[in-house]
Amino acid sequence: MDKEEIKGDIKKIAKETEVKLTGLLLKWKERREGNDAPDMEAIERQSRIITDKANEIVGRRGRKVFEEIKGVYFKKTTKEENKD
Repeated sequence: MDKEEIKGDIKKIAKETEVKLTGLLLKWKERREGNDAPDMEAIERQSRIITDKANEIVGRRGRKVFEEIKGVYFKKTTKEENKD
């Protein structure tokens, strides 16, 4: 197995774990509200949609945070260089 295959396998495992955890949370929420839990197929479908949206949001915000950190760091570095 090369590094890319291992990386892909790990991503797949992480994705499936996220979906299963989201499904458990959806079932818990329905029970807590006194509703009958939807069938497993509906829960899995909803879980995948929620997980995909959450990952998309984290991806977008994560990039923004990284860009902000880079911006602050490079401003600080430039100011320090100008002092010398």
